Amino acid sequence: MSKDQEPARTSAFSRTTITELMIPSYANFGGKIHGGILLSLMDKVAYATASKHSGAYCVTVSVDTVDFLQPVEVGELVSLKASINYVGNSSMVVGIKVVSENVKTAHTKHTNTCYFTMVAKGEDDKPTRVPKLILETATDVRRFVEAIYRRKFKQNYETNLKEIKNNWEKQDIDALLENQRCINKLSKEA
Repeated sequence: MSKDQEPARTSAFSRTTITELMIPSYANFGGKIHGGILLSLMDKVAYATASKHSGAYCVTVSVDTVDFLQPVEVGELVSLKASINYVGNSSMVVGIKVVSENVKTAHTKHTNTCYFTMVAKGEDDKPTRVPKLILETATDVRRFVEAIYRRKFKQNYETNLKEIKNNWEKQDIDALLENQRCINKLSKEA
């Protein structure tokens, strides 16, 4: 099959929204909805979106930039809106926006944003090729390009962190820890 004949789908094809009522058992000790509950719901909507796009079983391989912008209250309706923002060979980046709604006042607030990287698996449990993404709108193009940059930033971060770990002895630890909220009790000889 030539590259032009490869299957392709739009972001709209797999766009998914999951809405759930936040019940008291979802609350943390502070009375707000536990972040782990929201992460679980995000994982579900990411799976549904990636599976719809790929037509395959998908697994979560990374979660990037989970921003908790505002707390979610018991009794609110939470809607998780997900779309495919980027596709690689077997991977897909699913962008998720979480919005909560007070059902009494109809007030809505944007509470979370995050990006899940999902990989499609074939019947042999190995990564399988996913359909290309058809970019139909300026938003589709912007999201795809942003995902490319996020991947580059993440690769640079991992490279830089590896370099720091490999050159640990050359670090000026005292200078790095100066004015930080810590007490270094290690002797300089250790």
